[in-house]
Amino acid sequence: MRFPTFRHFVFPALLLAGIAPGVIAGSHAETPQKPAFPPIPTRDFALGPFRLALRGDTQTLARLSPASDAAFSFVPTAREPERAGDGYNHIGDLNLRVRAPDGEWRDFASAHARRPIRPLAARGAVIAAADITASMGKDAPFSVERRWINDASALALRFRIVNTSAQPLEIGALGMPMVFDNILTDRSLDEAHSQASFVDPYIGRDAGYLQVTRLNGQGPALLVLPEKGTPLEAYSPLKNPGEDKAAIFTDRSPRGQTSEGFYDWTVYSAAYATREWKDAGEQWNVPAARTLKPGEALDIGVRFVVSPAIHAIEQTLIAHKRPVAIGIPGYVVPQDQQASLFVRARSAITNFESHPIGAIEAAFASKAKGWTRLSIRARGWGPARLTLTYADGEKQTISYFLTKPLDQVTADLGRFSTTKQWFEGKDDPFHRSPAILTYDDEAKKIVDVEPRVWIAGMSDEGGAGSWVAAMMKQLDNPDAAEIARLERMVDETIVGQLQIADGPHAGAVRKSLFYYDPAKFPSLYGDADKWKSWTSWNEKDAGDIGRAYNYPHVAIGHWVLYRVARNHPGLVTRHDWRWYLDHAYQTVVAMMRDAPHYAQFGLMEGDVFVDILTDLQREGLADEAAGMERLMKARADHWRTLKYPFGSEMPWDSTGQPEVYAWMRHFGWQPQADATREVILGYDPTIPSWGYNGNARRYWDFLYGGKYPRVERQIHHYGSALNAVPLFDAFRRDPADLHLLRVAYGGMMGGITNIDQQGFSSAAFHSWPDMMKWDPYSGDYGMGFFGHAYAAATYLVNDPTFGWLGFGGDVDAAGDAVTITPKDGARARLFVAPAGQWITLDAGKIAIARYMPATGRITLTLDAATPATPAARLFVTATTRSARRYAPLGDIPLERGGFTVTLGATAREIVLAPR
Repeated sequence: MRFPTFRHFVFPALLLAGIAPGVIAGSHAETPQKPAFPPIPTRDFALGPFRLALRGDTQTLARLSPASDAAFSFVPTAREPERAGDGYNHIGDLNLRVRAPDGEWRDFASAHARRPIRPLAARGAVIAAADITASMGKDAPFSVERRWINDASALALRFRIVNTSAQPLEIGALGMPMVFDNILTDRSLDEAHSQASFVDPYIGRDAGYLQVTRLNGQGPALLVLPEKGTPLEAYSPLKNPGEDKAAIFTDRSPRGQTSEGFYDWTVYSAAYATREWKDAGEQWNVPAARTLKPGEALDIGVRFVVSPAIHAIEQTLIAHKRPVAIGIPGYVVPQDQQASLFVRARSAITNFESHPIGAIEAAFASKAKGWTRLSIRARGWGPARLTLTYADGEKQTISYFLTKPLDQVTADLGRFSTTKQWFEGKDDPFHRSPAILTYDDEAKKIVDVEPRVWIAGMSDEGGAGSWVAAMMKQLDNPDAAEIARLERMVDETIVGQLQIADGPHAGAVRKSLFYYDPAKFPSLYGDADKWKSWTSWNEKDAGDIGRAYNYPHVAIGHWVLYRVARNHPGLVTRHDWRWYLDHAYQTVVAMMRDAPHYAQFGLMEGDVFVDILTDLQREGLADEAAGMERLMKARADHWRTLKYPFGSEMPWDSTGQPEVYAWMRHFGWQPQADATREVILGYDPTIPSWGYNGNARRYWDFLYGGKYPRVERQIHHYGSALNAVPLFDAFRRDPADLHLLRVAYGGMMGGITNIDQQGFSSAAFHSWPDMMKWDPYSGDYGMGFFGHAYAAATYLVNDPTFGWLGFGGDVDAAGDAVTITPKDGARARLFVAPAGQWITLDAGKIAIARYMPATGRITLTLDAATPATPAARLFVTATTRSARRYAPLGDIPLERGGFTVTLGATAREIVLAPR
C-alpha cells in the first residue's frame, strides 16, 4: 500500500503507526528549521582501507570511510551532533542483561544514560581503549573494557567483560549496536543513493556476518565479521523508547519510511526468549546464555573489513578465512528437487544435523577446487535449520525453507483463493460481489470490513493482492473452475465497479470499492475510534482514479485471460481473446490519461505493460501498439534524464526498478538498465538463509497490508519476487555472472514461502525476533506472486567452479548429453546458458530437455495434449551477442512470432538447432 499523496504522505501514515514522523527525503514540503547542535570533537585515524574517527568523549565510532572515498561514511557521521545525547546508540556501545543465582534479570546499556568513561593506555596495535563500566549503569556487577585495534589493516572492536561480583553471573542477553547510515530523512533520492547504506545480516552463529552495501550498488562494501566467541545468534532491533517503555535497549532515532532503524549484533539471547520473545515463532538459532564465575572474563568482538564490490563479498570472506556456504539453487527447497550446499572453510566439517530432526537430508557428495559439496533433500515442510560443526569447534547454521513440489504449491494457492477467499453476497452495498478478498488466516475469515479501507476494497496493493495472485496462477496453470469464477469477477465486479466501463474515464481504476460512511451504514463499522485515521476513505476518496499503482493490477487480470483465451481453447467463455487484450490496452491508456502524476514512476508489476505491448504487436494491432509505445516512451524518456529514476510516492522504494529496467531494455538504453541492475543488487543480497537470500528490502508495508502494522524488515514481501525479474533478464544477457542468477532465484523462490500448506498466502514474514511468523493477512501478497509466476523458469548452467547446475530442475550430466528435468511451477520457460537460448511456451509443458554441448542441439520433450492445450506455442530467443539463432527442425509453422507445435496423445520431441 502507498500513501494518498506524493510529498506529504509520511506524516499521517506514521501517526497511524504511532511513530513520530521525520522529514521526507526529497520532499517539496517546507522543511522545519532544525535546531543547531554543537560539533562533536573527534580523533581521526588512517587505518589501511579505512579513514575513521572516534568521539573524544565516548570513544564510539563517529566516522568509518573507505580510504578510496573519504567523503562517504558507512555510519551516520553527518548526524553525529544531533545523535550525541543519551539514548542514541553508536558502534562501540554495549547492551547487557545479567542476573545472579536466584536473582532477577537486570539490564545495562552504555548508551542509555552516558557517564564519563576512563581512557586506558593505547599500546601496540591498540588505537584507543577505555573502561566504559561507568556508562553501563549504576551498580553493575561487572566491568567492561573496550579496545579499538588495528588488526592487520582491519579495524577490530573488542570488549572484555569481567564478573566483579562474588557470585556467578549469568549473561542472558548481550548485544553490540550496529549503527550504520540507513537514514534517508532530509535526503533527496540522489543523496540517498550516494550517501546511505543498507545492512543485511547472515544470522549464522560463528559463521555469521553483516554486509553493509551502498544504495547505489557500487563498491566498496563493508563486512562485519565475528571475532572468536562472538556468534551472530540473533539480530535484535533497537526499538524506539515509546514502543517498549520498560526497555533500555532502545534508540531514539525515529524509525519510519525514511529510516528502518538499528539493530544489535546479539551474541546471547536466552533472556529475550523467555521474556520479549516468548510468544514468537522459532528463532533462527537456539537462544543461548553464558555464566561467568567470579573474576572470570568474557572476550567478544567484531572486525570490519572492506569488500571491493558486492559481487566480491564471498571472495572477501574466503580471504579472511571465514566459512562460506553457497546453496544451489538456493535455500528454498521443494520436496521433489535436488539441491546442493557448497562449503568452503579452513576447518573440516565433522558433523551436520537437521532441525527438526530428519527435515533436511544431507550427505557428503564430493570435493573439488577447495569446496565440499553436500547433497540436500527436503523431507519435511516449513522452516528448517542445518547446523555444520567444524573441527575447530565452531558451528555454522544455514536456514532452509522446505516446501511442497511447486505444481502443488500453485494448485493450493489457486484453490484457496477461489474458494476460501471467494466473496459472494448479492446484498453487498459496496458492489464487491463476486470477488476475491483479503483473508485473515488467524481469524479464518474474509476481511470485508477494515479501517484501512483498501484492504477490503479490492484495490491498491493491500486489497488487490489476493485476486491478482489468483489471476497469475492461471498464466501457466489454468484451471477451468477457477477461470470461470475469475471471468465472473471481471465481468460483474471489476469492469463497471472497480474499473469505469464507459464515458470519458473509461478504463480508469478506482482506489477502493469499500469506504467509510457511518451515516449511510451506521451499524457496519463497529468501534468509531478505529476509523479516525486518513486510511478510512470516504466514498469520494475511495473513488479517486488518480493513483497509477492500481492500474497494473487490473491490466494483469485482462492480460492473463487474454493469454488463456488465445492459447487454451474452451477455458475462457464469456469473451473472446480480443476483448480481453483490448481491455488490457484501454487500462494502460486510461492510466496515462487519468493518473499521469504517479505514472511518472516505475510501478510494481509494470513489466506486464511490456507484454501487453508485445502481444498487441504479435496480433497485428499496429495502431494500438504504436499508440501504447508512444505513451510508454514518454515515461522512459523522463527516466532516462534522471541519475536514479526510481522515485515513487515513497522517499525511497524498491518497486519501481523492475519496470524502469524493463523499458530501458525495451528501448535499447542499456547503460540505464545496467545502472538499475546495480542499484537492485545494493538492496537485494545473496545470504545463506531462506529469509534473507534474494530478499529485496521492504520495511514499511505491514502498515498498509498487514494485520500487525509496524515498521519492520519484511521477509519476502512482494519486492523479493518483483526484483528477481530484471535480475533474471540481466543474467540471461550475461550468463557468466552466477551472482545475478543466485540473487534472482532466491527472490523468486522466496516469493512462494508465503504460501502455507493449505494455500493461504501471507503478505510477508515478520522478521523481528519477538514475532518470527507470517502475518495473518493475505494483503498485498499477490504482487509478489505476480513476480514468481511471471519469472518461473528452469536454468541450466555450466559453472567453472561448481560444474553443471540446475536452477528449478534436476540435472544429469552423462556422456555427451546434459539432461535437465524442469520442476519449477510453470515448466514453460527454460534457459540453456551455454547456448544463450531462452525458450518459452505460451502453452504446453516441458517434461525434459537435453542439451548436447558438442553440437549445441537442444531436444525438448513436451507433455502430451490435453483438451485445453492441443498445441504448444514455442518461442526461442538468443539472449547474448555471441549466441546463434535457433529454430526447431521439421515442418513447424511460424505464427505470431512463435512456433505452433501440434501435440498428440503421447509426449512429443522437438529438436532445436543452431541455424
